[in-house]
Amino acid sequence: QVHVVESGGGLVQAGGSLRLSCAASPYTFSYSIMGWFRQAPGKEREFVAAITWSGLSTYYSDSVKGRFTISRDAAKNTVFLQMNSLKPEETAVYYCAASRAASGAEYESQYDFWGQGTQVTVSS
Repeated sequence: QVHVVESGGGLVQAGGSLRLSCAASPYTFSYSIMGWFRQAPGKEREFVAAITWSGLSTYYSDSVKGRFTISRDAAKNTVFLQMNSLKPEETAVYYCAASRAASGAEYESQYDFWGQGTQVTVSS
């Protein structure tokens, strides 16, 4: 069983920044992609960003490109999501997930293990 735990959520004003962390354990070698998704109230969960554990490939949704940066510290089995220029409509629960698939990083169905989520609230 793989455990995925998010942290770093909170309240921030529009235009501000937050850094989310995702700690994954154990057997990180058994999964190839780590992704971030978010779910706003009354909406479906959507893809935000993903990274391969090698760090060689990153993926972003069009809505966050240029503002969000995903990175990882392989030695610490941790993935980060730096979020800048946040908007009120990005208020959501942010989820981290681990995938053993080699592709399809933007699809929920490709992910095997999910965290409980961390709340991000952006005030206007």
